[in-house]
Amino acid sequence: MKKLYQLILKSFLGSFIFTFFVVIFVLLMQFLWVYIDDLAGKGLSFKIIGELFFHASITFVPMAFPLAILLASIMCFGDFGEHYELVAMKASGISIWKVMRPLVIFSVGLSIFAFFFSNSINPVATLKFKTLLFDVRRQKLAFDIKEGVFYKDIEDYVIYVDKKGKDGSTIYGVKIYDHTDRDGNNKIMVADSGMMSLSPNQRSIIFTLYNGHNYTEDNSNKETFKKNRPFERMSFREEQIKFSLASFDLTRSSEEMYKSYQSMMNIHQLSTAVDSLERRLDNKQANFSRSFEHRLSNYETRSTTPNLSPPTSHLSPLTSHLTWPLLDHLDPATRSAVLEIAIGTSRNAKENVSFNRQDINSQDINIKRHKKEWHKKFTLSFACLIFFFIGAPLGTIIRKGGLGLPVVVSVLFFVVYYIISTVAERMAEYGDLNMFLGVWLSSLLLFPIGLFLTIKATSDSSLFDADSWKKYFHKLFHRKTNAS
Repeated sequence: MKKLYQLILKSFLGSFIFTFFVVIFVLLMQFLWVYIDDLAGKGLSFKIIGELFFHASITFVPMAFPLAILLASIMCFGDFGEHYELVAMKASGISIWKVMRPLVIFSVGLSIFAFFFSNSINPVATLKFKTLLFDVRRQKLAFDIKEGVFYKDIEDYVIYVDKKGKDGSTIYGVKIYDHTDRDGNNKIMVADSGMMSLSPNQRSIIFTLYNGHNYTEDNSNKETFKKNRPFERMSFREEQIKFSLASFDLTRSSEEMYKSYQSMMNIHQLSTAVDSLERRLDNKQANFSRSFEHRLSNYETRSTTPNLSPPTSHLSPLTSHLTWPLLDHLDPATRSAVLEIAIGTSRNAKENVSFNRQDINSQDINIKRHKKEWHKKFTLSFACLIFFFIGAPLGTIIRKGGLGLPVVVSVLFFVVYYIISTVAERMAEYGDLNMFLGVWLSSLLLFPIGLFLTIKATSDSSLFDADSWKKYFHKLFHRKTNAS
């Protein structure tokens, strides 16, 4: 049995490791496709790109684990069935359950590791990934002047080049607008041609300009400038101007500013955050209720006059206030002013209610997102187990190894799982579904399928006999052909 278990584990682990890295690679290529415009042309070093891809790959592990274990189990048992190894095991008195036993132990261990990964490693990787991605996306493009386009990425300067030489360094028809004084286009440099080169430390770019002019307008004295328009022009045969490239360096943000996001917390931090957010929401609702009741009592006090007779019994208090001859003793101008004040007060109360309702709803959604993230720490582990108990029995049905039919079946199950999870979590986030049910719905729907398939596989049910299915469909279509 030990040699058999070694054979099973060797076959499964090979498929699992291969499919795991394939899934990570596919997800990484999808990430690159989405953010290619934010990465290209910014002169990022290989260290920064490698660090970004490394942290991104770690964040993809929670999605790669279930799909890899599903595909690996189908491939493993499909390969056993294709080469009649399962038949040989059964003929030797070894049941399917005994064949699955070492992989069940491995799946349980992997689920435990997946929980610790999701709770401890993934939040840290997500924090570093999101922080670095934010810094990369706000990074300026690398210095690259285009022909006939005003270049504005160098702070306080605008550069225009009419043409560029084939070597990429020679430039013609150069105009440089100096805005360092923050006083408009009062300093302009024009040159017939020039050369671009990097400084020895590659921290600056040097423009060597030939046959040009410097134009300067002296507008320090506004009165003199309006009357005389003082203007200065200086010609040159050769002049150098240096531009710093410090603004093109990647500036790293502090990770402290992102630690409050729910996807970057572990279970303990999420529980603490939910408690504090719920207390804050309860206090806000209580304070708003008290303040609104206080305002209503003030309105009722202001609208009560002791000289008026009580309202008729068939009128509500608000309606009676409107139907009493409360304002008849006032002149039209005063009556109009009182009505305007009442309308304005009502409008302010309505806006206050609307604003607080939106604020309370947003805080409630934030609490639900924290709870969703708390539940998702456990769903990954459970999904690994479910997909194994779906994949292993399906492999005995498919009886095909490799990356053909197993990939199709695996992707089909995973897409169904992912769609149900996404829709249910979104519904739970906005209060249309209970949070526990929303996060666990996909697992609860697939769990009976895995349980059913496992029971049928271990009991040698005819459900898992591919030949019986072929005979059944052959008879079914043969009957239809004879009937027609």
